This record gives sequence, structure tokens and C-alpha cells, in this order.
Amino acid sequence: MHIVVLVLVEVLIVIGLSRLVGLGFRSIKQPLVIGEIVAGIMLGPSLFGLVAPHLAVTLFPPETFPFLNVLSQVGLIFFMFLIGLELNPKYLAGQLEVAVLTSHVSILMPFSLGTLLAVVLYPLVSNASVSFTAFALFLGAAMSITAFPVLARIITENNLQGTRLGTLALTCAAVDDVTAWCLLAVAIAVARTGDFAGAIPTIIASIVYIGLMLTVGRWFLQRLAKHYLRAGRLSQLLLAGIYMGVVASALITELIGIHLIFGAFLLGAAMPKNEDLVRELAVKTEDFVLIFLLPIFFAYSGLRTEIGLLNRPELWLLCALVLGVAIAGKYIGTYVAARVSGISKREASALGWLMNTRGLTELIVLNIGLELGVISPLIFTMLVIMALVTTFMTSPLLEWTYPKKLIRLDVVEPELEAETATSLSDADTYIRPYRILVPVANPSTQKGLLQLAVSLALSSRHPAVVNPLSLIEFEEDYAFESTPVEADRLIAQRRQQLEELINTLEPLETRSHVHPIVRISSNVARETAQIAALEQVDLILLGWHRPAFSSNRLGGRVGQLLSTAPVDVAVFIDRGSDRLESLLVPYSANIHDDLALILALRLLINHETCTLQILHVLPDNRLKDELNYELDIMMEQLPSSVRDRIEIKIVQAPEAIQTVVEASKNVDLTIAGTSRTWGIERQTLGRYTDQLAIQCCSSLLITRRYSQVTAHLASMLPDISSQEPTLRN
Repeated sequence: MHIVVLVLVEVLIVIGLSRLVGLGFRSIKQPLVIGEIVAGIMLGPSLFGLVAPHLAVTLFPPETFPFLNVLSQVGLIFFMFLIGLELNPKYLAGQLEVAVLTSHVSILMPFSLGTLLAVVLYPLVSNASVSFTAFALFLGAAMSITAFPVLARIITENNLQGTRLGTLALTCAAVDDVTAWCLLAVAIAVARTGDFAGAIPTIIASIVYIGLMLTVGRWFLQRLAKHYLRAGRLSQLLLAGIYMGVVASALITELIGIHLIFGAFLLGAAMPKNEDLVRELAVKTEDFVLIFLLPIFFAYSGLRTEIGLLNRPELWLLCALVLGVAIAGKYIGTYVAARVSGISKREASALGWLMNTRGLTELIVLNIGLELGVISPLIFTMLVIMALVTTFMTSPLLEWTYPKKLIRLDVVEPELEAETATSLSDADTYIRPYRILVPVANPSTQKGLLQLAVSLALSSRHPAVVNPLSLIEFEEDYAFESTPVEADRLIAQRRQQLEELINTLEPLETRSHVHPIVRISSNVARETAQIAALEQVDLILLGWHRPAFSSNRLGGRVGQLLSTAPVDVAVFIDRGSDRLESLLVPYSANIHDDLALILALRLLINHETCTLQILHVLPDNRLKDELNYELDIMMEQLPSSVRDRIEIKIVQAPEAIQTVVEASKNVDLTIAGTSRTWGIERQTLGRYTDQLAIQCCSSLLITRRYSQVTAHLASMLPDISSQEPTLRN
């Protein structure tokens, strides 16, 4: 097979497997990049070469490695440019003195331990061609790395960017990033010249070049930024000039004697941080780099990672020692420095786990070391395992140390400031407000959903709060939009859209009870269920969503929430009617129908002109009065002003669905419980409810009851509150 064709086949395999494994890792709440690194290792001798050695050699022969190396180096150059581009001075705005101390101690401690570890490892896993000084410097630098891009995305996904912990972690990581790269540059210079004295000219030349880039280079880049502002867009000519600058800067640092990646990083860091310019430049650059070039780098690294080299117990013990030193050095250094600076134990511990994140940045460093011959394939494999483990453990340990309920207390949510303790006018007794959570995917099209929530919630008899919830989901870990600064901009933009929606609600006085919640999320359904539990909501009110690849009318995220949310859920199918004067509840005596009836009664109590028809369709062989006793118990508790607006209608018919559909022609809203077989069919709500979602002529509200303890009528009608939970008993 022609070598070019073979390389293209390899690229095809690499991109496909990287996406597949990456998405698998995202499903277990891990960064996508970790899955892509694992995919690269799977293609190498650690798995593919072990399981099918002949096929592995056929698909990935050694003669293709130089081509993969070139592509991976180009990917690294532009990825490092993106890292520098995203290194925003805003990250250095908060708690800088604490961050400088913490970040430098978090480098000094692992660097010192790494140097001591080199004393043990050098005679065992190195060779005489590498000086101990170069080996020790490089190992210390590898232990000191924190992956700023991965850490920034973890902070964003956990909505920590507005907390003291998130701000401090970003500042520490930014300072750490700059210091660690400088340290690595020194290590590379020493490795290439053989000793520290020989590296001094390289270090001096590097300092001179950095000074030129931050003065003359920055002045020139600012002129480019002014041209961009005048033009209002990033033209192909301007983009070509910037890309040429990236490559030229990379070549200069390579000629100086450090490495290509430093020049690219430096140019990105020197770029003016105009928001529009940075956003457009990042968006135009990142897709090709992240989707095409970086997976090739992971594959190239994986082809050189041989876990099979750890073929003796003592080598695995050395690997465990490397891992222990890496974790302990970063965690202890960060924790101690943070505690000395006055940070609480829990925050200091969470910061220690965050700073242990190494990810792709560590992999870049290790490949440089292997390429220079400073580290052997054996120590390279040990350090790759260390990078994966330390990154993999960050999210679960952060969740354990600093759970979401504490994040909620650390951030003062603007939407929740107005919702505090509420007192009755005639007593000092606290009443917990009745709360409805309303996931809003598109503020421009979901006014009807929010208006219904207001109608259900607000009552003159009982305090209530409506929380429109908008979760911004990011598909990629390294996308520019998921950086903390850009995420804050998107949150502010979405909050403004929700405020505009709230200002259209009627009546006017209800708007003060509607408080939006806007968050970043990696899994919308899971995050919504977690927020519902944390905020102790009484009801989740969802809009209808038809999934693209399912025949189930209420599948996708709606189906996931119906299945997993630990509260009562209602799904609203809006047919466009603004009126709410007549209600229909098809009643077939299950707990989900009970919730439908109770919500209908809330609307009836809140709206004095509203009427309700309870329709019970019986098969021809059942008696017509079987339901009367249960309904009579509830009706007796209602005031006459409400009871007089309720009609109970019992009909005998062979097919309930057609009777309900016919009755829905004369009402504004039909409220129906899910199927009796809900617990068996889960996301498919049963033939009856699924069919009703399609055929119902009025707007439709489908209810699923989670707990019979939730009292949706409590305090609205004191006499009925004791009866409501036991309606089915």
C-alpha cells in the first residue's frame, strides 16, 4: 500500500476511535481528552499490538511514524498557541499574592521530590548517555506540571468560576503554567547541551527573545488588533499573517535551543486579549487542531507507550512510587501553602486536587523528554500512567471534597437573593415557598411554559417561587467557549434573555417571584435532577421535546428526567393557547392521575374564573359509581367557591383515548397522568399517554408523581393538606 494512502487510513482510524472513546469517558464524567489519550494508547503496543501484532504492524508500520510525527508537531504548535491565547490576564486579577505563594510552593515541592526520586530512578531506568542533571531537572519539571486547559474546563463544568476556590485555582494555575514552562525550557536547554553551564547561552537567548516578544512583538500584534477592529472581522489575509507568526516564533525558539512549542505559546500569550479577536481566532483555529491534529499526537504518543515494559513487580512498584511522589508533591505543596495563606481546610484540599490535574500538558512534556532521549521508553510509560491517573482522579476527588451543595453555598445566586425566609402576616411561622423548577432550553420560544409555571405556583395564600433553569452545555473539553471567561459571558447573555422573557409575564406583580438560574453543565438531565434535589423543588415543569432518533414522543432529555428526577415532574405540550379558563383531567385512578388532579386544583384555586372537568372513562363492563367515593372525600375538603366550578363526568366507552381526545376539543388545557405501566416501561409512557401527546387537541400537561409525600396543596387549603398525600391510600 502506498505510504500516503496508509497514513490517511491511520488518520481515519485515529480520529474515529478518539471520538468514540472520548465520548465514552465523557459519559463517566471525565474530560474527553483523557478518553482520546487512552484511545491513542489502545492503538499502540499496549493493546492493539498485544492482541493483534501482525495487523498492528500492517496498519501502523514504523515507516509511517515520521509522517505522524510531523502532523502531531504541527498540532502541538497550534495547540500551544491556543493555550497562550486563552491565558487571559483576568485570571491573575484575584488573590494574586496568595496564588503566587501557593503556585510556587506547589511547583517547588513536587520539583524537589522529583529531583530526589531521580536519585532512585537514574541508575535503574536511565542510561549513561544522559547526564543526571538533565534527568533530574526534567523529572522535577514533569512532576511540577499542572494542565491549565483541563483545570479551567473542570472549573467551568462545576460552575466554580464565580467562587473563591475557582478564582484562586485559575490564578494559581496561570502562574504555575508560566513558571513551569520556564522551568521546562531550562531543563530542555540543559538536556541539549549536557550541563547547566553549557545551557546558559540558550537561557540568555530565550530571555532576550521573550523580552522582544513582550515589547516589539506585542506592539506589532496590537497594530494587527487595531486593523481587526477597523475591519470588524478576521480576514483570511490577517489570519494567514497570524499563522505565519506562530510558525516563525516556533522556529525561532527551536533555533535558540529550547523547543518549537515555546515560541507558539509565547505568541499566543503576547496576543492582545480583545474579546472579539480572541474568540474569532480561537474558533477558526481550534476545530481542525482539536479534531484532526491532536488525536494524531495522542496516537503517536500511544505508539511509543508500552505498558508491557512494566513486566516485573519491582517495575510496578517504581511506577507506584512515581505516582505517589507526583500526587503527594502537588497536593501537599498546594495544601500547606493555601493553609498558611488563610484558606480553609476544605478549600485548600479541593485546590490541592485541582492542581494535581496534568492531562495533555504533561503528555506534551513527556514526548519532548522522550524525543530528546532524556527519559527512556520505560520511564515515559510510567509518567504517562501518572498523567492519566492524576487527571482521572481530579473530578471525583473534587466532588468528594467540595460537593455541589457547598458550591451552592459559596456562590450567592442573584436569582435566589429574593427568596429567603417568608413569614405569615398573622404569625412568625416560617413557610417554605412552593417551588417550581422550569428548564428553559430556548427563552425565545418557551413563554407559554413559564407562564403556566407562574399560574401553577403563585397564590395569595402561600408564598411561591418559580426558577427558570437554563443550562449551557459544552460539547468539547477544549473549546474556547468553555473557558471560564467565555463561559461567564455566555451565562450573562443567557441570563439577560431570561430576564427579557420574565418581563413579558402576566400579571405584572408575579414577575418578582420568578428568579432565573443559569449554569454550565456537561449533562443537562443529570444536572437538572441534582439542582432539583439541592433546591428542594416541589415540581419540575418541562417543555415537550421530540428526539431526532427515537419514535418515543417523550424520549431524550425529557425521558431521562422523567426516569431519574427525585421530584414530581410535569411535561407541557404547548398548542399555542394563551387562555387558561377550562381544564380537563382524564382520571383513571393511579398516583400519576392524582398529581394531575392536584395540579388542576392549584390552577382552579389560583384562578377564580377557571373551570375543571374530571373525566373518568370506564369500560362497558364496569359500574359507573366506582370512583365516586374517592372523589367525594377530596371534594368535601374544598370550599364551595372551588367545588362549584368542578364537573365530574363518568363515561362508558371501549377506547378511553378517543373519548379524551374528543373532550379536549372544548378545553384550554388537558392534564393527564402517565400510564399505569410507568414503572415497567420507564421512558415510554405507555400507549395511552404517548398517543395522547400526539392527538390531544388542547395544550397538554403530562404528570409523573415521584413521591406521595409532596403536598402540592399544603397551606393553600389547610383542611385538604392532610388528605392530599393519602388520596390513593
